[in-house]
Amino acid sequence: MMMTLTSGLFALLGLALAIGGGWLAVLGGSWYYLIAGLLLLVNAWLIRARHPAATWLYAGIMLGTLAWALWEVGLDWWQLAPRGGIIVVLGLWLLLPGARRPAHRAPHDPATSVNRRLPALPVAVASVVCVAIAVYAMFQDPHDLPGRLPEQALVQEPATGADFADGEWHQYGRTNYGQRYSPLAQITPANVSELDLVWSYQTGDVKLPQDVTETTYQVTPLKVGDTLYVCTPHNIAIAIDAGTGQERWRYDANSGLNPDRQHQTCRGVTYWEDPAPAAVATPSVTPLPGGEAPAPAATAASAALCARRVYMPTADARLVALDADTGERCTFFADDGELHLEAGMPYNPEGYYYSTSPPVAVDGLIIIGGAVNDNFSIYSQSGVIRAFDIDTGELVWNWDSANPEQTEPIDIAGGETYTPNSPNSWSIFSVDEELGLVYIPLGNQVPDQLGMGRSEAVEEHSSSVVALDVAMGQREWVFQTVHHDLWDMDVPAQPVLVDLTQEDGEAVPALVQATKQGDIYVLDRRTGEPLLDVTEHPAPGGAIPEDFTAPTQPRSALSFMPDPLTGADMWGVTMLDQLVCRIQLHRLNYEGRYTPPSIKGTIVHPGNFGVFNWGSVAVDPVRQVMFGMPTYLPFTSRLVPRDQIPEPSEGETASEQGLNRNEGAPYGVVMGPFLGPLQVPCSAPPWGYVAGADLRTGEILWQHRNGTVRDMTPLPLPFELGVPGIGGPIITAGGVVFLGATVDNYLRGYDLTTGAEIWRTRLPAGGQSTPMTYEHQGRQYVVMVAGGHGSVGTKPGDYILAYALPDA
Repeated sequence: MMMTLTSGLFALLGLALAIGGGWLAVLGGSWYYLIAGLLLLVNAWLIRARHPAATWLYAGIMLGTLAWALWEVGLDWWQLAPRGGIIVVLGLWLLLPGARRPAHRAPHDPATSVNRRLPALPVAVASVVCVAIAVYAMFQDPHDLPGRLPEQALVQEPATGADFADGEWHQYGRTNYGQRYSPLAQITPANVSELDLVWSYQTGDVKLPQDVTETTYQVTPLKVGDTLYVCTPHNIAIAIDAGTGQERWRYDANSGLNPDRQHQTCRGVTYWEDPAPAAVATPSVTPLPGGEAPAPAATAASAALCARRVYMPTADARLVALDADTGERCTFFADDGELHLEAGMPYNPEGYYYSTSPPVAVDGLIIIGGAVNDNFSIYSQSGVIRAFDIDTGELVWNWDSANPEQTEPIDIAGGETYTPNSPNSWSIFSVDEELGLVYIPLGNQVPDQLGMGRSEAVEEHSSSVVALDVAMGQREWVFQTVHHDLWDMDVPAQPVLVDLTQEDGEAVPALVQATKQGDIYVLDRRTGEPLLDVTEHPAPGGAIPEDFTAPTQPRSALSFMPDPLTGADMWGVTMLDQLVCRIQLHRLNYEGRYTPPSIKGTIVHPGNFGVFNWGSVAVDPVRQVMFGMPTYLPFTSRLVPRDQIPEPSEGETASEQGLNRNEGAPYGVVMGPFLGPLQVPCSAPPWGYVAGADLRTGEILWQHRNGTVRDMTPLPLPFELGVPGIGGPIITAGGVVFLGATVDNYLRGYDLTTGAEIWRTRLPAGGQSTPMTYEHQGRQYVVMVAGGHGSVGTKPGDYILAYALPDA
């Protein structure tokens, strides 16, 4: 009976590999699976016949599989395991006595082998060899790049954009330079292990059953004086005591729920302190509802009462001004303290337009963009960037990427509107006040995957970073990171401003731009000219007949772009689901980065999750190095002709994954991660790293896998595969980097110089936000918001957690 079962197992595996392997071979893939399948079928017959050659043949299959696996992936245990796991397990099964001899013996017949026990030695030797190499591979990491970042302080007083004390954190990236760098140095690699939780706070705003999928906590708190300021996914602004974590006030914007919102989040609020509250009066003020203007003196007096403010964007397209001390609305701003951002939009479907990121406040202006739902409809709101008077809410200028020359305010009252569906900016802006420039990371025009019909202006500005004059909104320069973007490669991250010391000692004002496709562009922020080389490289063709592709695409000298996927990169829990992924790799269109969308289906690698996303990178302006978290997760996209798109199902909510309808366009698109039949990525780990680079040379000096699968599997397995993450890092002058982001619910500390993980703490929910640090009464705190991320499936929550060293 046991031998019959054994023969059947070998036959089933052989049949599956032979059929799938034959399909793969026809598609041009590896012949291993077909050959192995046929040999296993022969092996099954030999076992059933109780022929002694069975174990010799299987030992050959084991060693042949090992040789093939080593040839494909080397000593990468996580790649060896799915290739050889089942094969080795069956080998160990064959070593069981019952698997090698019949349960009932017939009278011995020397002329036959029917009663012989199959020899164990060949399989035993092969098993020992396979297991020994597997154990050795467990202690190897072929993906690791050890090294050290330069430790020399190139400047003693770096430009950080801060006009406040070292212990403060006034804007999303600490300052409008977006460096995510703190000059605090109390916490160091030597003492970071002593960090402990000193207070925690729960906002009470949790994900609801009726919320859209991507309801997420992505907020970075601000710290001004002795108060922290945060916002929640449902747009509740909260002030918290920086020393105790006690709530001081809260304001609920009552933005409600809408199933058409793709994102229900708030990345942060904007702080503004009037430099001269007693002299706020401005000649231009917003008319009252009855048409008469309020007296300038009255406006000045009201503004003086609200001299310290926080501005919060909402999910229903408002910008709310609040008194930072009380949480009351600053009623002199716009319409009773609320600015309605839908004004001037050519179309206004509810839930299609909102701002998820904090605006920038500079020179008496509040400058804001907005997110337009990806791939919902071509009849969508504009991606216009607007500057409003920070006291009155009056429109000062508007810059529309599809109409870039007109920056004077449009005549909204007279019925004038912005360009429909122009490229938008949903991320965070940066500002250089000395140069008088605001830097805007731009996205794409809807639909992301269809490029026909785009205007010349749209083509020029899609997926670019643009420098605008703060005072008038006029464009100073534009740098495009993807030509004719068909892959949703929005520029997702806040531009980082840093002065880089050149070989001759000159300090050049630079801009560091992280991108979804993995390139880190280092530009002169005065002109947009590259400081590190940017070269054009041939790109794949083959767009649908109505569209076209750009013949070349740019690439930076500093790049984390992934290597093109091959069959050897396909992965799975077993060799069977790995085989399915290999077949999919050959069935779908794929010629490397920038393979265009298709009706057949296309692999997009890196996927629109991005190598880098809104978490950006952190930059040390003293050492002029960067820390980033590159992530590698391929996606697939498939165009669906309009007449094949079904009607929406009842209760359907918005999502960037699955079917995107693209109303008004000839095609919808189905998108999602490139997964195998067991819903694990088809691409092999590591999927996530931490990395350090020298910004002056463009050299990547270290890179290590980051994160475990503890919260990705039913069992809390601590395996360090290197997992995806979304969120951002911060750097401290003490030489410690802090980063959450990964899908395993940890906050980690790293040595900036080497990238070594030197501290971690468990979070009660997903940490898909960017931490911050501040000083209060001589003590340095590190704060992390843990509330989970709907799209990546981490545990939801509502926690704000503060860590510090023990009191001296």
